[in-house]
Amino acid sequence: MKKESITVQMDGEKLRAVKRYMEKKDADLTQELCDSLQKLYEKYVPSSVREYIDEGCEDAPATASPKKQKEKEKSAPAADGTQDRAAH
Repeated sequence: MKKESITVQMDGEKLRAVKRYMEKKDADLTQELCDSLQKLYEKYVPSSVREYIDEGCEDAPATASPKKQKEKEKSAPAADGTQDRAAH
């Protein structure tokens, strides 16, 4: 999955302080921020959407949207031929 960046602003003095004290505890600011974002993702994104995204990362191209995927599935003939029988 393609990674994207975000930018946040914080008071410089506070940022220097958090970096300094995290360093003393061998904590990594970037990793802590990533962990916090992951928790937000899990809190706000419904599990069904997360499952869809996880499956999409493995099976489908990253550009396919859920709506386009459903349309594609509807337009494809059924594997067991049931769609053909309904037309007769």
